[in-house]
Amino acid sequence: MEKAILKKAVAPSRENTTVYRVLFIIATCHLLNDSLQAVVPAMFPIIEKSMGLTFTQLGLITFTINMVASVMQPVVGTFTDKHPVPFALPIGLGSSMIGMFGLALAPDFWLLIISVIFIGLGSAIFHPEGSRVVYLAAGNKRGLAQSIFQVGGNSGQALAPVIMALILVPLGQIGALWFTLIAGLAVVFLTYIAKWYKSQMEYNKKKRKHTTAAKPSKAVSKGIKGAIFILVFLVFARSWYTKAISNFYAFYAIETYHVSIAKSQVYLFTFLAAGAIGTFIGGPLADRFGRRNIILFSLVAASPLTILLPYVGPVIAMGLLAVIGIILMSSFSVTVVYAQELVPSKIGTMSGLIIGLAFGMGAIGAVALGSFIDLFGLTTTMIMASLLPLLGFLTLLLPKDEKVREWHQNQ
Repeated sequence: MEKAILKKAVAPSRENTTVYRVLFIIATCHLLNDSLQAVVPAMFPIIEKSMGLTFTQLGLITFTINMVASVMQPVVGTFTDKHPVPFALPIGLGSSMIGMFGLALAPDFWLLIISVIFIGLGSAIFHPEGSRVVYLAAGNKRGLAQSIFQVGGNSGQALAPVIMALILVPLGQIGALWFTLIAGLAVVFLTYIAKWYKSQMEYNKKKRKHTTAAKPSKAVSKGIKGAIFILVFLVFARSWYTKAISNFYAFYAIETYHVSIAKSQVYLFTFLAAGAIGTFIGGPLADRFGRRNIILFSLVAASPLTILLPYVGPVIAMGLLAVIGIILMSSFSVTVVYAQELVPSKIGTMSGLIIGLAFGMGAIGAVALGSFIDLFGLTTTMIMASLLPLLGFLTLLLPKDEKVREWHQNQ
């Protein structure tokens, strides 16, 4: 009886079957993984005082975790495209567990850096492999599936203020030890996912024996490369704008609206929470109205609102941030699915490239925008950043969904 239940639990899905059980578990693990990453910046006020760190050192910690998490994602994705490693998922969260343990006990700056490298590496393994699991479990609802996955990550990131208030403030640096338990819980969930992933890969391997993939023509290959190049610019526009809001809008609200530090966090939470909603609804909308259309809408429709934001009062600004968050982030999961469908033979590579690019662009954007603020001032920088969504018009250069499906069938 037990064997029959286990066999059913890890049974592979078929092409048009959406395996919601797997999607919800991997989304939960995404929440746990990204909440671990959220611990790092949430600890800054504590370790800045206890260790006497400079803002440059804090910036280097942020840069290290984001760059490791971003640069390694396409590397991991490319490797696992050629050599699938289903149990890489629990191994990755095991790395994060080691990093959290080190973060809680690190006595100096350099051990902090080593600890966040382990956390970043765990994230770099989790994201492309998690996206591959989502692709395998999605059936004919890839947009919805990727949205479920990504909203888990967004929710984890939004937990930073809660983590700070409930755990790190009363317990201090040692409070990070509690998050080794969260990492351990994720390892347990991902071990289950890895068993399903392995069975799915075995099924696909048998299926490929009876099919022969055609090599795409030079024209198709050129079109795919051009589309990926445009996607890079779109991810750049979205990542830099979201970093401008998440990193610096609280300072802008304090300076412009004369609100308290606590009230300024409400603006940030509003944007992040709305972004999580937008991430979730974007996928189903893309399944219905097309990937390219939703990517175009998310940036172009948001641009008038982002341009207006620096010129309105505090109440209207709160409403605008909510609407911008929903519209702008509606394309996050859709961009990943679009890239996967461009090159279906390299799901890990495309997932790692797009999600990793968002991490990397965010890290670079945080440094660049901070420098712009030092040079030009907070208000001028926010006005400059408000123009970034206008790059969404580049979406018109992307091939339509029908063309992508045609290329898909020939790969």
